[in-house]
Amino acid sequence: MDIIDEKISKLSNILKKYNKVCVAYSGGTDSDFLLNVAAKTLCNNVIAVIVKGKHTAAKDIKEALRLCNITGVKVFVETIDVFSVEELRNNTKQRCYYCKQNIMGAIKKRAEEEGFSVITDGKNLDDAQHYRPGAKAAEEMGIVSPLFEAGFTKQEIRQAAKRLGLETYNKASNSCLVTRFAYNTVITENALSMVESAEELIASLGIHSGRVRVHGNIARIEMPKEYFVDFINNNSIVSKLKKIGFKYVTLDLEGFRSGSMD
Repeated sequence: MDIIDEKISKLSNILKKYNKVCVAYSGGTDSDFLLNVAAKTLCNNVIAVIVKGKHTAAKDIKEALRLCNITGVKVFVETIDVFSVEELRNNTKQRCYYCKQNIMGAIKKRAEEEGFSVITDGKNLDDAQHYRPGAKAAEEMGIVSPLFEAGFTKQEIRQAAKRLGLETYNKASNSCLVTRFAYNTVITENALSMVESAEELIASLGIHSGRVRVHGNIARIEMPKEYFVDFINNNSIVSKLKKIGFKYVTLDLEGFRSGSMD
């Protein structure tokens, strides 16, 4: 048994200890791996809750629901009003802390209604190395992190997910649409909608991990450098982005950087 199998076994034992779990599910590599292991380990003693709001692209919710349904686990979709959180509306540096409280509050409410007291998230060892105020909020609310407890790094989760045959093993990381704006910028529904439309347009070109960072009326596009030539040579992309509502379109020569607005 190698290290990956050992950690999968350890994860299963941790889940058995909890007996019944609700998985806070996003459709990303981490939560999908956790849900699949939980489903195999605990069978009917697992539910998943997906939270949607204006901070999340509609296509991501649709994709999360599709992936969740593959597992056969009972899934619930809860809608939250992200603009009820003042810190998110004003995009303060602590927005994730308060937004996570809002998200996990909705998940906990649904879980308790279904008879589940243990809520799990997809936090891993690598997450602890980055600025994650949302993780602090989740921990304070009693959310448990089996992947972290089992000692999984992000890369090990990808390796384990591939071993289990999960299509999300190499899925690009994503984050909520609010991360496209500088701190202390007022967030509006229209601004989020513009980012969502622009990123869908970029994704339609086959460009993965494209981010539209917003600076007033300027769209600063981040993407992996291997896509630069195709993007620049596309004669219609700039005009289409301007039709969405941006006055200027720029390409960030540093390429895609996760959390570049932190």
